[in-house]
Formats: sequence, structure tokens, C-alpha cells
Amino acid sequence: MKKGDIGLIGLAVMGENLVMNMESKGFTVAVYNRTTSKVDAFVSGRAAGKNIIGCHSLQELADSLEKPRKVFMMVKAGEAVDSMIEQLLPVMEPGDIIIDGGNSHFPDTIRRTEYVESKGLLYVGTGVSGGEEGALKGPSMMPGGSPAAWPYVKPIFQAICAKVEDGSPCCDWVGENGAGHFVKMVHNGIEYGDMQLICEVYQLMRDGLGMTNEEMHQVFTDWNKTELDSYLIEITRDILGYKDENGEAVVDKILDTAGQKGTGKWTGIAALDEGVPLTLIGEAVFARCLSAMKDERVEASKRYPHRIPAFTGDRDEMLEKLRRALYASKIISYAQGYTLMRTAAKTYGWNLNYGGIALMWRGGCIIRSVFLGKIKEAYDKNPELQNLLLDDYFAETIESLVPAWRDVVAFAAQIGVPMPAISSALSYFDGYTTDRLPANLLQAQRDYFGAHTYERVDQPRGQVFHTNWTGHGGNTSASTYNA
Repeated sequence: MKKGDIGLIGLAVMGENLVMNMESKGFTVAVYNRTTSKVDAFVSGRAAGKNIIGCHSLQELADSLEKPRKVFMMVKAGEAVDSMIEQLLPVMEPGDIIIDGGNSHFPDTIRRTEYVESKGLLYVGTGVSGGEEGALKGPSMMPGGSPAAWPYVKPIFQAICAKVEDGSPCCDWVGENGAGHFVKMVHNGIEYGDMQLICEVYQLMRDGLGMTNEEMHQVFTDWNKTELDSYLIEITRDILGYKDENGEAVVDKILDTAGQKGTGKWTGIAALDEGVPLTLIGEAVFARCLSAMKDERVEASKRYPHRIPAFTGDRDEMLEKLRRALYASKIISYAQGYTLMRTAAKTYGWNLNYGGIALMWRGGCIIRSVFLGKIKEAYDKNPELQNLLLDDYFAETIESLVPAWRDVVAFAAQIGVPMPAISSALSYFDGYTTDRLPANLLQAQRDYFGAHTYERVDQPRGQVFHTNWTGHGGNTSASTYNA
């Protein structure tokens, strides 16, 4: 029997769908699952008659693969990945490739790449986005790790991934060690932001404008034909139009407490570590945390009752302002996410292709949208672009959106509808475009109570000064300056 082109471990939904995808593109796939009955059920069921080899042990898996062996792990992130690596090393040989396709935290991937390479093997940590459907029909893939592994996995990855209109694959080499999983983490953080922005708009329509699900369904249908054309707007349209067997809207029956798997939190922590103001995604994570405090919120709503007045203005005009505010906030979210990637690339020595990343996100993944084409154009034009807001297209676009954005945030604040992500995006924009922030006072405060010193506007950067603010503090100041 023909040997397998690639092996896959972990036959949960994503794993099974990836196997079916690989096989449909002409690859022979060897499969293994810890619970071997799953292997038998898969091979005799969904995979029957296909070029899929069922294996009952890791040794059998290794023996059934062409060299250099390529083994794709689809196991739960964390200890399970380390455990599987340890089990694979004895059955593989130098030059073989271990691939982690789970949602691993990028520092773990940095560590694992170094460890696996020390054993003479190659390692790939790849983000895989697009959920079950993406895995089957074409996900977005963000591989990083050992550069020497890329030529061997590239034909498979680029065959199974999503393609954009011109046929370009939504998968390319991201960078060394943990770069692929870092970019996937930022993707997930942006996904948190996009979802929260849409939810805030939905709440303002529902509670502020008194709209029905059918009316909102139509709005999102219309919006999906504009610059907001994206997968998340599309599914929001579908959700708002979906009714159960009794003809009732399912969305109204879902409890308002959100779950999360931690990738948004990781993005926020990475931003804090890098000193990057990732305010919108941070608010999106905290909004989920706040939603989980359901019982407390119910009690607090009794203590602070507020009735939202009936909307008496021009609804179509307000809806257009909402659309503009949503688009402006979305631009901010991506601008912040790209700033985080640029900063981390310097920290970890990655050579990231920012236009290429936008292309990888154009299809297959959860945040796929037409708008990403504009980001690719911006970085193609200027690979050293510091912030998306400094690109001509985005600068002109944001300027045209700002008046509506301010009106929406003011309206929401006046009637008491929370908009943490949209309002924080506006605050970031105002802060980023302000040449003199109040941090001069903040530095004075720090120097007053802790002798932390400060720089002066009338002296060269890098020179530090300390003031004896009380007259009895002495002239001793901090030995290191850290603004």
C-alpha cells in the first residue's frame, strides 16, 4: 500500500475535517487517535474507500509515512502537546517534522521548537482558523517554527488552505519559532474585538432604537454589501433571521453570559508585556468577563434602574452613523493588532510580512473580510508603515467617519447603553492624534512622590531632571529613568 504523505493525530471534529480536506486534494493521510476505536469508526465510516490509513499506535503511524515524516498534531493545547511530542520523538528520526495545529500559546511554541530541534527534528507551530467548515473546505493557516520544514509542508498546507479571488493561498510562512502561533493569537484577539463591536451595535439597535430581530436582520444584510462585507457580519445576519420550530427567534432565548478559551486574554497580556495600547481588544475581553457576572448584574440593575427613552430621531440616519462608527472602530482594532505584531517582531527577532498576513486572513478564517485587502495594499505600498492610521487610504476614511462615530458614542452615553469597545476605540484615536497628552502632569506626580525624574521640553531627549517639590525632600532621585 502507498505510504502516507502526512500523519494526523487527534480525530475530533477539526482533525477529521482536516484529514478529509487533505485526502480530497490528493494526499494519502495516516491517522491515529489515543482512543483507537475512533480510528476504526472513522476509517470504516466517513473515510471508507478513501486514501486514509488507520493506525493503532504511534510506531505504526511512523512506519506508514514517507520520509521525512510529517506528523500533524490536533490535540488540546497545553500539556497534551508536550506529552505527544515526548511520545513521538522515539518513533521518529532526524529530519522528520512535528506539526502542532492547535491553539498553542506562542511562548510554548518557542520552547518546543528549540527542544525538538535539539533532538535533530524540525518543528512547525501553525495557527489554523476557520472552525469546522474551514478545516474541511479550506482554513486560513499561519505556520511558523523551523524554517527548514517549510518546503516540505508548503505543498500540503497551500493545497488545503482557503484561496482568495485570484487563487492566492491564505497560507504562507510567517516566521521563526512561535511567530505563527503569535499571529494566530492576534487574529483571535481581533476576532474578540470584531464580535464585541457587532454586539454593541446590536444592543444599541435593539435597546436604543427599539428594533426587531427582523429589522436588524435586514440591516446586517444591507451592511454586508458595503465595506463591512465580512464573515462575522454575514453570520450575524443569519443569526438574527433564524427561528426555531415554534417560529421564535433563537437569539432571544440565549443566556447573555459569554465564554472564552483564553486567546483574547493572551493577546491582552502580550500587549501589556510589549507596552502596546491594545485598548479595544482589552475591552472586548473584559466585556465577556462582565457578561459572566449575570447574577450580580441582575441585582445591580434593580439597585440602579434606568429606562431607555423611546427613540424619536431619524432612524435611518442613526443606522448610517452606527455603520460608520462600526467601520471606524474596526479600523482601530486592526491598527492596534498590527502595532502589537510589529512590536513583538522586534522583541522576538521575527521578520513578519504584514501584507502577507492580511492576505492569509482574507479567506478561510473567522475575521475574513473585504477590508483586509486594503490592509494588504497599505503594507505593500509601505512595508515599514508604523500604524494603519498613517496610511493615506485609512487616514482619509477615518476622517470621513469621525463625526458619525462621535455622535454614536455620545448618543449611547446619554441613554445608558454600554459601548466599551466602540468608545475606547474613539478614545485611542483621540489620544493617538493628540500631540500633547497630560502625561507631563503624570510624570510630575511620579517625581513628587517617588523621585522618578522627568524629561523637559526645552532640553534634549534623554536628559533627566528631578525637582525637590516640597523643599525638604533632598536631591536624591531614582538611578534609572523609565518613562
